[in-house]
This record gives sequence, C-alpha cells and structure tokens, in this order.
Amino acid sequence: MYNKVTLDNGLRLITAPMPSTMSVAINFFIGTGSRYETDTEAGVSHFIEHMCFKGTKKRPTPIEISSVIEGVGGLLNAGTDKELTVYWCKVAQPHFESALDVMADILLNSKFDPAEMEKERQVIIEEINMSLDLPAARVSNLLDEIMWPGHPLGRDIAGSKESVTGITRELMSHYMAEQYRPENAVLTIAGAVNQEATVAAVNQMLAGWQKTRPPLKYKPYVGKPIERRVAIEKKDTEQTQMCLALPGISIVHPDRFTLDLLNIILGEGMSSRLFTEIRDKLGLAYSIQSYAEHFLDTGAMVISAGVDNKNLAVSINAILVELRRLKERIPEAEITKAKELFKGRIYLRMEDSRSVASWTGTQEILMGKIQTVDDVINTVGAITADDLQKVAAKYLVGEKLHLAAVGPIDIDKNWEELLKL
Repeated sequence: MYNKVTLDNGLRLITAPMPSTMSVAINFFIGTGSRYETDTEAGVSHFIEHMCFKGTKKRPTPIEISSVIEGVGGLLNAGTDKELTVYWCKVAQPHFESALDVMADILLNSKFDPAEMEKERQVIIEEINMSLDLPAARVSNLLDEIMWPGHPLGRDIAGSKESVTGITRELMSHYMAEQYRPENAVLTIAGAVNQEATVAAVNQMLAGWQKTRPPLKYKPYVGKPIERRVAIEKKDTEQTQMCLALPGISIVHPDRFTLDLLNIILGEGMSSRLFTEIRDKLGLAYSIQSYAEHFLDTGAMVISAGVDNKNLAVSINAILVELRRLKERIPEAEITKAKELFKGRIYLRMEDSRSVASWTGTQEILMGKIQTVDDVINTVGAITADDLQKVAAKYLVGEKLHLAAVGPIDIDKNWEELLKL
C-alpha cells in the first residue's frame, strides 16, 4: 500500500502508488500547531502557514508560486490545526517535479518580507473577525475554551487579534527554526508515483534541509476538575448555534475506534439517530451531527446543531434522550449498518490521491506509525455490542457534559441543570 524511506537528514518520505490514477498529491506535514505555542506566540503557526505563500527568492511574488500549480490545472493550499500543519498540492503526473520544487521552495526559502507580513497580519485579523461574526465558528471556539480551560487546546488556532498584532518577524523566524525541521516533518506522495524517480527527486530538492536540535514539545493536557460547564454568548441571530460535548480520548487510546463507531450510530449521516430523531421526527434542526475528536493525549465527543431560538432547551433535552439511549444495548443490525458506513467512507476516500497522502501522513506525523485500511477495518469489524455498551457507560457521563451556545439566549437561565444523563 505504501513505502517509507527516511532521508539522511531525518525527513520521512512515504509514497503510495495508485496505478489507476493520473494525478499526484504532495503533502508536507509539519509536527507543529497551535498547542505548541505559548500565550505570546498564539497564532504564529497559522501566521507562518500564510507567509509561506508570499514569496521566495526564486519566486518573489505569491502569483509566481501559485501559477506553477494552478497554471497547469492543479490545486494548492495549506492548513494549520492544533497539532499539525500541512502544505499540499495536487497535479497531473507530468507536472510532479515542478510541483515538488515549488513546495520545497516555500518551506525552505520563504522570504518573510516585512511589508508582506504587515499585509497578511491584517488579513488574519479579518479572518479572526469573520469567525467572531459567524455563530457556528464562534460556538466551536467557546466550546474549546470550556473543554480545555487555560490550555493551548482551548485557544483559537488563529490566535487572538491581540496576539497576532504582537507577533514579530523575529518571533516567527525563531519559532520556524525550532519547529520546521526535517526530523519533525513527513512528506507523503500518492498517486501516479514512480518510486525510484520520486526518491531521487526528493533527495535532490530536500537534502539541503538540515536538522539541528530536537523540535519543541507540546504542553501535555493534564485532566483537572471541571471549572465551567456552560458558555453562552448572547447575539442577535435568526438561529441559535449550540454544541454539547463530553471529554473524549486520544488518538492512540485502545477505545478509540469503539468510540468512533458509537459516534457513527449517534450522529454521522442522514440515517444516524440524531438526524432521524431531532430533524426528521421532531423537526428541531436543519443541521445536526456529532463527531469524535482525537488529539495526542485527550479528545472530545461533540454534537453540534442549529436550532430555532425558542427551542434551545427542548433541543438539548431531545439530544440527551438520544445520549441516554446510546448507553442501552445497541441492536446488531444497527451495529452492522454503522460498520458498513465506516468501511464505505474509507474506501471512497482511498479513491482520491490527496486522501491517501493524508491517511499515511497524518498517522505518521502524529503517531509515528501507519495503520493500513485493512488494519482499521478489521479492528472496527471486531467491535461487539458489549464493547459499545462498556464504552458508552465509561464516557457518556452527565457530570462531564459541556454546553456552548450562541444566539439570543436567556443568560440568566440555569442551563447547567439541564445537563444530566
């Protein structure tokens, strides 16, 4: 399914040949994100990601960078998360080497021009303003604040307007020197890949990326007594956005896939319990779903929905009914359906070269190992009704429920008293 080579400088190269495709996806994963930042640095990982597209010595302007990829019909983008940063592109196979060259160039040779930095600082502040104005984005940030209070995981990935204003070129350069190192990076290439030619091209373009001292470590999350279970922001909106959440588990926890399967039954897709009950039967929400979020040492199980302003309490109670039902023994037919959904979604993803590159690279950068599709499907296939019932009893605990909501809400109401399982 894939080949792994470690270069002399410590960079891990993972290739995944897909003989039936005509495209190549190139993903650079850097083992850093917002949880690696101090309060003063908040937002610097995201700021660096933006600046890497603003010009290099070889390609001085943003358009000279993007046109190499987009000029041949390719796709180019990047993203910053809490625990990793990814730079990616996808091109037709004949343009592989030029695409790899531009990706290596932006990572190793970006200029960080002061004038461009000031323009991009304002762009990021406007991005933060946008998220503050969007209730669905705002409620997610509020939830993080109460789930991981006083910890980098509880901050907005983009930082705050104040922290972004204070980020200097020197701070950015220092942080990048600490984190953007070959031994803290994974390069994944999937699609129409010739192994020998790919390794040769990568060695030629990235051998000069020298390792120095070890990268910074993240601040571990140490569970502590819950400080606040409810975060309400009053806002004049046509709809109330809400999130209900419970503490979850890490990406390497043995219960991970059992909790994932439980989440599929609860709220993934139009045939899930939440969609069927809350939307189809009760008509309380247009959009409702749940997801399990896994970090290196913690996680969360989250339900999000947009509901009529007068129906917040009713909707919370209806969702809690479904959480209680989830603790009962789940019928075998429903478990089988959830397993097939899980399996089918993975197989569909694996038809796309970028998804394949993401599958291998995300696991390698976060866990240092890769589970194959068959490994994961076999693990999920072995989960029993007893396993699901035990995990539900272990993690669906009323005292640990958190609620975040944004809308024209009565802030004097005791919302916490609703949070019971």
